[in-house]
Amino acid sequence: MAVAAVLPGAAPVRLAPAVALLRRLPRPLTLGLCLALLLTAGGVVLARVAPQDADVPLYSGTVAVSAGGVVTEVATGDAALVPGTRVLAGPGSAAAVAAEQAWLDAGTAPVVPGLDGDLVRGALLDLHVLTQAYGVPVAGWSPAWRYVWPRDAAFAAVAFARTGHLDDAGRILDFLGRVQPASGVFQARYLPDGSGVPDDRGAQLDGVGWALWATAEVAATLPPAARTAFLARHRGLVDRSTRAALAATAGPSGLPPASPDYWEVRETRTTLATAAVLRSGLQAAARVQTWNGDAVATDRARAGEERLGSAIAATFGAHGYPRRLGGRAGSVDLGVAFLLPPFATDVDPAAYARFEQAGSLLARPAGGLAPGGSWKRDGVSWTPTTATWALAAAGSGDTRQALDRLRWLAEHRTAEGSLPEKVLADGHPAAVAPLAWTAAAVVLTADLLAPAGDAER
Repeated sequence: MAVAAVLPGAAPVRLAPAVALLRRLPRPLTLGLCLALLLTAGGVVLARVAPQDADVPLYSGTVAVSAGGVVTEVATGDAALVPGTRVLAGPGSAAAVAAEQAWLDAGTAPVVPGLDGDLVRGALLDLHVLTQAYGVPVAGWSPAWRYVWPRDAAFAAVAFARTGHLDDAGRILDFLGRVQPASGVFQARYLPDGSGVPDDRGAQLDGVGWALWATAEVAATLPPAARTAFLARHRGLVDRSTRAALAATAGPSGLPPASPDYWEVRETRTTLATAAVLRSGLQAAARVQTWNGDAVATDRARAGEERLGSAIAATFGAHGYPRRLGGRAGSVDLGVAFLLPPFATDVDPAAYARFEQAGSLLARPAGGLAPGGSWKRDGVSWTPTTATWALAAAGSGDTRQALDRLRWLAEHRTAEGSLPEKVLADGHPAAVAPLAWTAAAVVLTADLLAPAGDAER
């Protein structure tokens, strides 16, 4: 019976005739030919599976609003914009430009010494235009991104609040409160009109933590009287999310069950990112209930956070903060950043040390970061990872790294000034542009780096 050896990515190799020949040869020659055969087969395999740089198109240069208020993608290199705006040039565009400027003037844009100011202003304009059609920001305007992810929405809400656009921030939290089920656990993404979900991706536990974190961060920007009214308005969102976070971490291990996270793939093991974001959410819940004057709810949230934090340290922390429970240390990803400010209320020295080490494991040829150390080696830098890494660096006091990463992002925008989702190995922007998560993380990082009171209206 002939034996077929099937190698990944290679055609089957018939071994029976070769084996018969080898049995008739002297032993030294037999060993040499076996080694040659293995090296040849291995060469085929290596050639088939060697990492190759991905080639992803750029879907658009930016997104803009027409004179009639219609949001549309703008092809890169198409000189269709009024310079310095996200408004299509043409008859009647002056009114749209004036409306855009009025929105900017209603808030502030952080000014960071040594950083191109157009980066932050452009990121704010991109968040604004992605919000125009539905009142809440979609992740991007290309069809596959034209949905509301709780995570991206949470980042945008905090960015709007930090820059004085409180109505925009409030609408996002209103939306999350409307679509949240009684269980408190959000779906991965929602149709932007709030009518349901676009597919069967299912529930994603980290949305609970993101909703709580965003609520507390927005509330922190308000004076006490306004904060009280704001928290009363969003009490349902806070209570449902807190119950969900506590229920998810009530098991013997203290960790949440396996759930998809920002990688958006099915998981069979708990990920650090999910655990870290739930911890952030419970810390935020304790802050909110302290403002509410509810000592019992504060203690409950704080106890849950402390239990979860201890479980994270004993499991993930003891093994180098891998992406998944029981994984290898080199798989570390954004989960370790979520253990740091501004997601956490203080700097955990062990998590920070690992964060400092981990950047090199995520590094990609163009200078940005991949989603994690175990991500495929396709040469692609992801801007949401890079911008969020900058945000955690700024929150932890590493101003130099945060500024360097913002400068890199500024250098890899589209010709129209928007931040793309991806940057290829050769430095070219790719995929969807703009991306709400990246834009919001850039605004938040700049807000942390800007000297107090240094912002432009």
